[in-house]
Amino acid sequence: MTRTPSRSGAAAPDPVAAPGDAEARRYEHRLLLVLFAAFGFVFFDRQALTFLAPFISDDFHLSHTALGVLSGVLALTWALSGLVCGRLADRYGRRPVLIAAVVLFSCFSAAGGLMTGFAGLLIARALMGLAEGAVLPLAQSLMVEASREHRRGLNMGLLQGSSAGLLGGVVAPLVVVWIAEHHDWRTAFLVTIVPGLLIAVWIARSVRERPPVPVLPGVPDATAREEAAPPLREVLREVLAHRNIVLCVLAACFYLTWFTVIITFTPTYLEDEKGFSSGTMSHVMTCFGVAWVLWGFLTPAVSDRIGRRSALIAFTVVAALCPLAVVYVDDPVLLGGVVVLSYTGLGCFTLIMATIPAETVPRRTLTVALGLVMGVGELAGGFIGPLVAGLASDVWGLDAAMFISSGGAVAVVLLALGLRETAPAVLRRRGAADAGPAHDATPVPTSGGAL
Repeated sequence: MTRTPSRSGAAAPDPVAAPGDAEARRYEHRLLLVLFAAFGFVFFDRQALTFLAPFISDDFHLSHTALGVLSGVLALTWALSGLVCGRLADRYGRRPVLIAAVVLFSCFSAAGGLMTGFAGLLIARALMGLAEGAVLPLAQSLMVEASREHRRGLNMGLLQGSSAGLLGGVVAPLVVVWIAEHHDWRTAFLVTIVPGLLIAVWIARSVRERPPVPVLPGVPDATAREEAAPPLREVLREVLAHRNIVLCVLAACFYLTWFTVIITFTPTYLEDEKGFSSGTMSHVMTCFGVAWVLWGFLTPAVSDRIGRRSALIAFTVVAALCPLAVVYVDDPVLLGGVVVLSYTGLGCFTLIMATIPAETVPRRTLTVALGLVMGVGELAGGFIGPLVAGLASDVWGLDAAMFISSGGAVAVVLLALGLRETAPAVLRRRGAADAGPAHDATPVPTSGGAL
C-alpha cells in the first residue's frame, strides 16, 4: 500500500487503496452533488437582487448608494454568520446547522417579495445573509474530508465556483429577469422558496456528519477527529499564526471587492450607461455565469497540478481585466466573449477561501478558519466595497465602480506573492527534486506553515 504524508510527517493510507474505498467514492460523488445544489442555490438567491435591481429601482426609486447598501447589508450579516458558524457546528453538528441554514435563507429570500419599501427589503436581505453565511464553511469542511487528495481542488472548485456560476450566474439572470418581465419582481423572489426547501430535504437524507472512511490524506492532523473544541480565542490565535491564513483573509477582502462591485453594478451599468435593453443585459450577465461555471472548476483543477500560488496569481491577473472590459467594450456580443475569457476570479475564490486554508490548518480548527476567511472577506469586500463603490458612482459615475473592482484584483496579486505553496502534488515534486533520486520516497509536509 502506498503512503501519503501528513502534516506531522507520518504516512497515511493512500485513499485509492484504503478499505471501504468504493463506498467512500460513492459518498464523495453524492456529497458533491448535493452540496453543489445547496451552495449554487445560495448564490441564485443572492444574485437575484442584482438582476432585479432595475425593476426594484423603478418601484422604490433607489440611488446607486441604496443599491450598494442592499448588497452590502447581506454581505455584513453573511460575514457575521460565517464567523460564528464554526462554534454552532461544534455544539450541534455541521449537518443540522447546514439544514437549518438552507431552510431559513429560502424563507427570507421569498420574504423579500412581500416587502413594500426599501427598509423592509433591507431587513429581509440582512436576515437572508445570516442564514446563508453558514453554508459555505460547513459545506467545504464536509467536502474536504470526503475528497480524495487528487480531486480535492477540483471538488472544492465545483462546489464553490461552478455551482454558484451555474445557478447564480447562468440560471438566475435568465429565470428571474424572465419572471420579472412576464409577472413582476416580487414573484421572482417568492418562487425561490420551493427549490430551497427541496434541497434541505435532500441534505437531510444524503449528508453524513462524517464520511464513510475517516481518512484525510494531505490535510493536517486528519486523524484528530473527536477532540474537544478549544476556546474560540485559542483557536483564532492558532489559526492566525499561519502566514497563509493571514494572507488569505486579506486576499478575500480585496477579491470580494472585485466580485461584489462588478456583479452589483454591471446590470445597471449596461442599461444606464450603454443603453442595453433588459433582455440584452440579462444575456451579457449570463456570460458572467458561463465563465463562472467554467473557471470555477478549471482554476482549482489546474492548481492541483501547477500549485495554488501560481494558479492564483495567473488567473487573478486576467480577472483584473474583466471590469475594464465592461467599461471599454461596447458591442454586447464582443463584451460577452471577453467576459467569458476574463471572468476567472471565481475559481480563485475557492483557493483562498477553502483549499489553501484546508491544507494549512489542523482539522479541528478548519471550520473556524474557513469562517474567518469568508467572514472578514465579506465584511470588508462584500459590505464596505459596494458601499464605497456606490458612493463613488453617485459622485463620479458608474465607471468609478468598475475601476474599484479592477483595483481589488490587483491587490490580490500582490498578496498572493507571499503565499506558501500547499498543493500536495507540487510539494512532493519539490521534495523529490531537492532530495535527489535516492530519496524520492521522503514524505513532504503539506502544511502552509506558520508565521
